[in-house]
Amino acid sequence: MTRAVVVTGIGVVSAFGRAFDDFWAGLAVGRSAIRPMTAVAPGSLRFRNGGEVPEFSASDYFDHRDAAQLDRFSQLASVAAREAVSSAGLDLSGETSQRAAVVMGCCSGGKLSEDEQYCNFYKLGTERVAPLTIPRAMGNAAASQISREHNITGPVYAVSTACASGNHAIGQAFWLVRNGVADVALAGGSEAPFTLGYLKSWDAMRIVSPDTCRPFARDRRGLILGEGAAVLVLESADRARARGATIWGEIAGFGMSSDADHLTAPSAVGAARAMRRALADAGQPEDAIGYINAHGTGTIANDRCEAQAIREVFGAHTSKLMVSSTKSMHGHALGASAALEAAATLGALHHGIIPPTANFTEPDPCCDLDVVPNAPRAARVEWAMSNAFAFGGLNAVLVFRSI
Repeated sequence: MTRAVVVTGIGVVSAFGRAFDDFWAGLAVGRSAIRPMTAVAPGSLRFRNGGEVPEFSASDYFDHRDAAQLDRFSQLASVAAREAVSSAGLDLSGETSQRAAVVMGCCSGGKLSEDEQYCNFYKLGTERVAPLTIPRAMGNAAASQISREHNITGPVYAVSTACASGNHAIGQAFWLVRNGVADVALAGGSEAPFTLGYLKSWDAMRIVSPDTCRPFARDRRGLILGEGAAVLVLESADRARARGATIWGEIAGFGMSSDADHLTAPSAVGAARAMRRALADAGQPEDAIGYINAHGTGTIANDRCEAQAIREVFGAHTSKLMVSSTKSMHGHALGASAALEAAATLGALHHGIIPPTANFTEPDPCCDLDVVPNAPRAARVEWAMSNAFAFGGLNAVLVFRSI
């Protein structure tokens, strides 16, 4: 017998700040947190702006020994998980720790640790490589750190599906709780990509905007990279109500698909398939959805493809949908993006405020959607969807319900 699954805690570290309240306060007024990058020297790249986490110091959260063991992406994840557990009022002692799970998404792992050692070895000629490079850089480091810190001994693993990693992780955790494999799960994603070598690789793709991110606008010029982490606490609805927990919303459906086609070009067919599967998993018709948090990267191809997929799935109901991209405010945080957007979607349902697509100028006729341009909108919706479509043709979609 399957169980209803709800979200009782949210933790976020983002370009807006080091807590969910900072994140939501920015989204709720349509304020962009995209700004000039500080991690690399000006002029190093063709683009200069990003969604960096401001004023984050590991020493504020970790002692020297723990900080030395963790790459920035794991540090961000750990801080977000602490906030999620605290906000949920969750006691992870005793048997609960054995019935708890951690599933975290990450696109690229500890790039700062890798880049530092490559620089030392190839550029500076240092023969000795730091002995903790591997455990700092491994993609499961954040999941393992959360498990260690909270003594969670149930299923713990990492998911790496590029920009869909966060949704895949949350969806997998949702199924674990729904099917009784775990009673509680911490799930989300983290990423820290602001290192020169990695940013140079993005620069070479020519898809990063030289100014800002304006999804679905006619004059959009590409994505803006971001960093951060978001972690949700998932538990069965019965358990949450029994302990009197605050419920942010229900996760009701999860759908996945693979395009099995181009490595980087998106597919409307694959995206539509994932959305339909998420709706089917939630047991809801297309016209139940009132809001979609779009993948909405701000590239020409992605935005047009997503708009086409939405129209294919929702048909005439598309004109009644609100569709916004919060990447316009926090940047594209890669493996953390979908987790940040899940937090944004829950905030929208809980507070009755739809965050806008910021920086919007003029419509693209090929993206004929109500993109909630520039200003937030007060609206109570019962059902919402959050999309994530990744390089490699991997798609993951979540469906949420207001409670």
